[in-house]
Amino acid sequence: MYHHTQLSSAFLTAFPILIPGVCGCCGALRPRYKRLVDNIFPEDPEDGLVKTNMEKLTFYALSAPEKLDRIGAYLSERLIRDVGRHRYGYVCIAMEALDQLLMACHCQSINLFVESFLKMVAKLLESEKPNLQILGTNSFVKFANIEEDTPSYHRSYDFFVSRFSEMCHSSHDDLEIKTKIRMSGIKGLQGVVRKTVNDELQANIWDPQHMDKIVPSLLFNLQHVEEAESRSPSPLQAPEKEKESPAELAERCLRELLGRAAFGNIKNAIKPVLIHLDNHSLWEPKVFAIRCFKIIMYSIQPQHSHLVIQQLLGHLDANSRSAATVRAGIVEVLSEAAVIAATGSVGPTVLEMFNTLLRQLRLSIDYALTGSYDGAVSLGTKIIKEHEERMFQEAVIKTVGSFASTLPTYQRSEVILFIMSKVPLPSLHQAVDTGRTGENRNRLTQIMLLKSLLQVSTGFQCNNMMSALPSNFLDRLLSTALMEDAEIRLFVLEILISFIDRHGNRHKFSTISTLSDISVLKLKVDKCSRQDTVFMKKHSQQLYRHIYLSCKEETNVQKHYEALYGLLALISIELANEEVVVDLIRLVLAVQDVAQVNEENLPVYNRCALYALGAAYLNLISQLTTVPAFCQHIHEVIETRKKEAPYMLPEDVFVERPRLRQENPLNLGGGSCNELRSLWAASSLDEDRLSKRRSIGETISLQVEVESRNSPEKEERVPAEEITYETLKKAIVDSVAVEEQERERRRQVVEKFQKAPFEEIAAHCGARASLLQSKLNQIFEITIRPPPSPSGTITAAYGQPQNHSIPVYEMKFPDLCVY
Repeated sequence: MYHHTQLSSAFLTAFPILIPGVCGCCGALRPRYKRLVDNIFPEDPEDGLVKTNMEKLTFYALSAPEKLDRIGAYLSERLIRDVGRHRYGYVCIAMEALDQLLMACHCQSINLFVESFLKMVAKLLESEKPNLQILGTNSFVKFANIEEDTPSYHRSYDFFVSRFSEMCHSSHDDLEIKTKIRMSGIKGLQGVVRKTVNDELQANIWDPQHMDKIVPSLLFNLQHVEEAESRSPSPLQAPEKEKESPAELAERCLRELLGRAAFGNIKNAIKPVLIHLDNHSLWEPKVFAIRCFKIIMYSIQPQHSHLVIQQLLGHLDANSRSAATVRAGIVEVLSEAAVIAATGSVGPTVLEMFNTLLRQLRLSIDYALTGSYDGAVSLGTKIIKEHEERMFQEAVIKTVGSFASTLPTYQRSEVILFIMSKVPLPSLHQAVDTGRTGENRNRLTQIMLLKSLLQVSTGFQCNNMMSALPSNFLDRLLSTALMEDAEIRLFVLEILISFIDRHGNRHKFSTISTLSDISVLKLKVDKCSRQDTVFMKKHSQQLYRHIYLSCKEETNVQKHYEALYGLLALISIELANEEVVVDLIRLVLAVQDVAQVNEENLPVYNRCALYALGAAYLNLISQLTTVPAFCQHIHEVIETRKKEAPYMLPEDVFVERPRLRQENPLNLGGGSCNELRSLWAASSLDEDRLSKRRSIGETISLQVEVESRNSPEKEERVPAEEITYETLKKAIVDSVAVEEQERERRRQVVEKFQKAPFEEIAAHCGARASLLQSKLNQIFEITIRPPPSPSGTITAAYGQPQNHSIPVYEMKFPDLCVY
């Protein structure tokens, strides 16, 4: 016979009718918290939680907070038992009771209760039943939104990070269930982030072990946004489906995660993104990669933008030997990120970014030339596709331009100087490296860097041309303008145009024509500033010389002449004063003279193009200067060419099929403007002398006299000597001869003073001194005209009064004038 104390509680529960007294006695002896917990469970789980009994349990927990941990342990025990028995109705009731207790109790003893709660949530998440997983996740999310009053030192969320990340990758056969599980996983990760990210006592959620699970899980759901949208059943259900989309929830969670990232945590948050894009080959389509980094750049704090840029630059360097399509994808993502970052704070990464991009550009050129990443082709070497490398190079150049366009002026100027310093200058001693395409590495580098420079200079606005085009930059740029490569010369011209155009007139000169009225162009013209005048005084002859020599190149095509026309026109609008206009007119006439004399043996097209260029520019400048005689003369010449030589006008030359002839060209002379035949001259062999010579406008005056025909003084005026081409040519030749004679005379004088005896030198100098004194006496006699004497005037011939001059030294002044 068993003693009643030896009867187990299970036995009493199983046979309450057999031993009613004993059961009642044991029931009365059970702790109150257990009785209160048992009373919240109805006989039929379909009836749900007994609310009145739940209120009693809540009141008891608030009155006796020290019992809260025992209540949690007992509820956990019942839940585990019900899960094992598949009594899922009671499981839901237990979780509901736990949720209500968590929401109501914030006492110091809640930590032990939370431990029991997390054990129950973990039990549900371990279940294979999707409904239990979702139930556990929802409870955890409610718990995550509770702000606890007391810190926890030993709580760990490692299991939840792993389990929720696994749920984010659910591959359940049922699409609806799979979506719900993934949504639950994302919500769970969001709950973990909210619970731990701002609590320094919690496990550091920013550790790589956690970020390597959280971030890829979110990206995985972002990646399948198209799939979710494509399966939307109907437009009417689209808004509801969109709210339930795992992709949208994942994006919101990712934004929240990045928005909470501190300075030191950005790297750990970005690195998993880069790895995920690498592992899933998402750089090549690049659409998803760009979307990801737009989310990142707009979510993080602006002062942390440069950290993301540094991560991308480092990743680009790490993938320097990856396929060109992969590198191009990284560069385009970098372009998008850099533009967004520039609106915030880029910090010290500006030149670092450009340095990395230019280094990658050089590597790509080497890869394209050698055909391999190692510089030598072997059996195991990966063959490089040249067209893919060209695509990568274009992506780099585009990125350089897009990022530079967002920079302030001072940083943009630094970038321009930095890029120009990387351009290899032509040198006779420079080694020539050739690849399988037979192209020179230096030439390709020059072209790519000049393309980058053109991108940076496009839209560049600087009021001071001395700052925009400093001497060291202009010298290096113009040194490439005289290279034989036509493509390089064209880039230099376009770069100069970009710098000079500050009012958006560039596109108005994209085509060369002889407009009868340039007002239709609606040009924006401003007065030349003092700084621009100083710039032209210093660099005008250098610019003229390179324009002149560029016009003489035999390999010029229509684009070159269009660029030259645009450059001349923009200089006339942006930088011209009266002196510059005179020089430009003479320069264009000298260019036209190149076509007429043809000492360079230029092809017919080039000669006609130079005439057409001159006609278009002179037509433009004549209307800008509005000198009537000049305008009339240019108009007459153009009309004559239309009738007799249309092949010398741009309308017949700069077309798809130029209409050319071999006849000798017409002369520009005639009318009242023959004085403009004084040409601008340049020697390609004496660059030093040209760079130091004064402006032509300072040494030779332009003798254009625009007088009214009805002026009474016209008949009395002595006509000026006509300056023709022959007289100008003779003057130039004579000036060269005079320079030679002067140089020889100086040499003889020096030699005489070095070798002649002292007596001869003294006699020579004495004779010169006497001659000088006599000349001075003559000058004094001519220039000294003292005032008339007080004695009055004398009468000269014909009865005209004449002042009698007395030498100054014979005049007597009043005492007041004596010092």
